Amino acid sequence: MLPWTHLAFGYVLFLAVLVVSRRAVSRTELLALLAGTQLPDIVDKPLAWWVHLLPSGRSLAHSLLFAVPVVVLVAVVARRYDHGELGPAFALGYASHLLGDIYVEVWYWRTEELTFLLWPVLPPYPYDDFTGFLDFALRAEVTTGLVIQSAVAAVGLAVLAVQFFRAPWWRPPADRPAG
Repeated sequence: MLPWTHLAFGYVLFLAVLVVSRRAVSRTELLALLAGTQLPDIVDKPLAWWVHLLPSGRSLAHSLLFAVPVVVLVAVVARRYDHGELGPAFALGYASHLLGDIYVEVWYWRTEELTFLLWPVLPPYPYDDFTGFLDFALRAEVTTGLVIQSAVAAVGLAVLAVQFFRAPWWRPPADRPAG
């Protein structure tokens, strides 16, 4: 998935949680969700594609051996500073990123491609050979899947922007007008 698709996918999952729980959400929670949806690629892609410290763009931060402690740490720190709601938002964003990266492999049961989830215990699947984002962009092919992902992401991000900046129910309860 591309960054905006990871964000839109995480946001849709977050919306489902909000609809079920029937509660308002703060902008800070949204920012925690955003951070969670992007962190694995922010860590892994530059360290693999530019600095060559990692074997793959899906290795360290895509590994559950890294993800679980990071999510726990964020939750503990957030709770320590009286922002316990940020931990679950970050965790959902992070989990949605990993889910977005594995859904095709799971659907077709290509388990050999899921080894990055336990890196460095298992070697990462050699799915990428890019040298940077520009190389990735130059080699990208416009496919039906890319068009659909981008369209869904555009709609999701537009809804997110409207809700983030305008929707009155989006404000935390303390900010709502009485009545």
